[in-house]
Amino acid sequence: MSLWEGIAILLSGVGAGTINTVVGSGTLITFPTLLAFGLSPVTANVSNTIGLAPGSFSGAWGYRAELRGRGARLLRLGTASLVGGIIGAVLLLVLPSDAFDAIVPALIVLALVLVIAGPRINRWLARRSPDVGERGFVWPAVAGAGVYGGYFGAAQGVLLMAILGIGIDDDLQTHNATKNFLAGIVNGIAAVVFVAVADVDWKVVPLIAVGSVTGAQLGARFGRKLSPHVLRAVIVVVGLAALASFIW
Repeated sequence: MSLWEGIAILLSGVGAGTINTVVGSGTLITFPTLLAFGLSPVTANVSNTIGLAPGSFSGAWGYRAELRGRGARLLRLGTASLVGGIIGAVLLLVLPSDAFDAIVPALIVLALVLVIAGPRINRWLARRSPDVGERGFVWPAVAGAGVYGGYFGAAQGVLLMAILGIGIDDDLQTHNATKNFLAGIVNGIAAVVFVAVADVDWKVVPLIAVGSVTGAQLGARFGRKLSPHVLRAVIVVVGLAALASFIW
């Protein structure tokens, strides 16, 4: 790996950590970067998941004020993310690589649609009447998002924000903090599985990890001041580039 390649991967980790903390879908920054430098899709996904796991927890720590008093909820929903993340990671490893090559373009398209539809979803959620407690579908829905996150991960945060916003009566900043915590569990448990049995590129993992931790703190500190339209535009451009590379 050249110096410039290392710098590019590090900076992609910073961008992914920032975007994951503020919006979600940072994988659409790091994953195509790793593909561009010659990693196979599965190895890139595995290495990317391991590298981004510390950034998710860093983002949750940056939003720790919003998580005060939510310990019981985090524990309950954390078990859903744990179960889902394990299932998703195992699916990535047991399904043939051809299946991943076929599924990833569809996942990228789904992620881009969710990112583009994000503002409309948020406006709809803002118009909701307050609801009581936590609806019964939240736990299995979070587990399903965990399966998706353990398998690929792009737009996992967007999925979680939609689930939490619909199913739990709380403010969006608290949902964002909860999203970071749950995504950290999914990425963390998937990383444990991948370290044990998968083919990991250990040259890129530390670069993404350092970048994502740094970016998560930037996102937590300055995220509310950044234009979500600009962030979504970056995600869409990079995602389309990744989609084009798969089709090519």
